[in-house]
Amino acid sequence: MSAMVTMTRRTALAGGMTMLAAAAAARPSRAAESAATITRFDPALDRLLDPASPVEVIARGYQWAEGPVWVHRDGGYLLFSDVPANIVYRWTARTGARPFLKPSGLSGVVPAGIREAGANGLAIDATGALVMADSGTRAIARVDLPTRRKTILADRYDGKRFNSCNDLTIARDGTIYFTDPPYGLTDGDASPLKELPFDGVYRLRPGGAVELLDAGLKRPNGIALSPAQDRLYIGCSDEAAPEIRVYDLSADGAVVGKGRQLVDFMPEFRRGLPGLPDGMKVARSGHLFATGPGGLYVLAPDGRKLGLIARGKPIANCAFGEDGRTLFMASSDAILRLRLRAKVA
Repeated sequence: MSAMVTMTRRTALAGGMTMLAAAAAARPSRAAESAATITRFDPALDRLLDPASPVEVIARGYQWAEGPVWVHRDGGYLLFSDVPANIVYRWTARTGARPFLKPSGLSGVVPAGIREAGANGLAIDATGALVMADSGTRAIARVDLPTRRKTILADRYDGKRFNSCNDLTIARDGTIYFTDPPYGLTDGDASPLKELPFDGVYRLRPGGAVELLDAGLKRPNGIALSPAQDRLYIGCSDEAAPEIRVYDLSADGAVVGKGRQLVDFMPEFRRGLPGLPDGMKVARSGHLFATGPGGLYVLAPDGRKLGLIARGKPIANCAFGEDGRTLFMASSDAILRLRLRAKVA
């Protein structure tokens, strides 16, 4: 899911608030108690959500909230990570948010050169286990939820350590697709800990084989599969080319040909809106709920921008949960919730 000087996925520039206000003039709807503004760009947005619905803050006080995922067991609950704090939290409406895994990534003293010690993106596999892009450990790991025991599934490609695994999505056959930018390393690409000369997109097969899908992207970040699992979406948080790319997949899940741009976020980035492309989820209708400069965008399957949920701070990731009509968002220091019209999961 960050340089200090230039605009990064974590930076909310002061000018961004002004630009968001201007953008909201398109057709904004905001309930008095809402924690965010929903702007409609296309009437098709109304089939998915009511722009007048309030956005709630259900938990706050985090350094950088990430990786929300809904767990359909024990009455249902949300897990999410605070990456710098090295904690995964468990949230329910009854108890609120409480630490669930501490540490979530690296244990013990954090070595020099590691910027983010905790887990980042989270997913639930077919067995009900938690699978994480463990930025601190620089690995893809599985956690048995009842025992909280962690197993490393993969931590290297071609004998070299991953950079800092960032986000992941799991196919129906158990294949794990994941991204590996260097955000978890203090010096990024210049880190002496960086063993691979690229930022990779990979798939981890159920048998344990790691396959490189693309070594040509800079800052691959969020990742998701289409409902038919014939497309793979990648959010690229490269300041020179903030975009969502899409790849065609064969029947066995291999990438076919080269990826292509689905959504260009350079216009929003140039206006100084806070954030960069990061996490995303795909509704069963094929619509994308994808983060980008300004907040979280609702996108048509062809990439058209239907609407924007904006808080004035970056939104890093999202998840569908509860009865399939709730959208959870991880936004900087807080977790947000929005009820939807359509059943998306």
